[in-house]
Amino acid sequence: MLRNAFSLSVLAVRFAYSAVTALLFFSLTLGLSPSLVVPAYAQHHADLAPAEIDQLRDTALDPDQRLKLYLRFARTRLAALDQLRTDPKITTADRPTQIHDHLQDFLNLYDELDDNIDMYVDRKEDIRKPLKAIIEADVEFQTKLKAFQDALQAAKEDPKPYEFVLSNLQDTLTSAADDHRKLMAEQEEAAKHAKKHRQQKQ
Repeated sequence: MLRNAFSLSVLAVRFAYSAVTALLFFSLTLGLSPSLVVPAYAQHHADLAPAEIDQLRDTALDPDQRLKLYLRFARTRLAALDQLRTDPKITTADRPTQIHDHLQDFLNLYDELDDNIDMYVDRKEDIRKPLKAIIEADVEFQTKLKAFQDALQAAKEDPKPYEFVLSNLQDTLTSAADDHRKLMAEQEEAAKHAKKHRQQKQ
């Protein structure tokens, strides 16, 4: 009886895992955020424009192009964030709230970038080429956010509406940058082993 129950449990786990994998691949193929399909993989999803969704869908099976698209979208959002800081059309009272929303949008996009990295790693993809660009972008994003924070402090506007999300974003970038470097080292090591294995078979 216990053996039958255990077997059924194993089958249930395998079925659930297969379903999750299928849903993730389906979301990747359609250019959707994995978090829209499987919340366990991500707590946030980016607010993507229709044109951005189309571009992601067109590169669903190309890790290099797809991940670099996320970097391009991230740079666009950082540029909009910096413009927001000096936009004379936005009142001093409204600016902190809008800064919060733009920071959260960038954070959600960056989280989605990491979701896609995890997905490609799970599929045993070689993503060393886009990963190099991501590691460089990590430094760029950290530098720009620090400059942005310094400019906000100099303006002496109320930071309370956005200070938590800004701190969270900076911590996320720091942690992710470390993870990306470790992943690059792992992928380089895996590539060396694969090359050695191919040579031994020849």
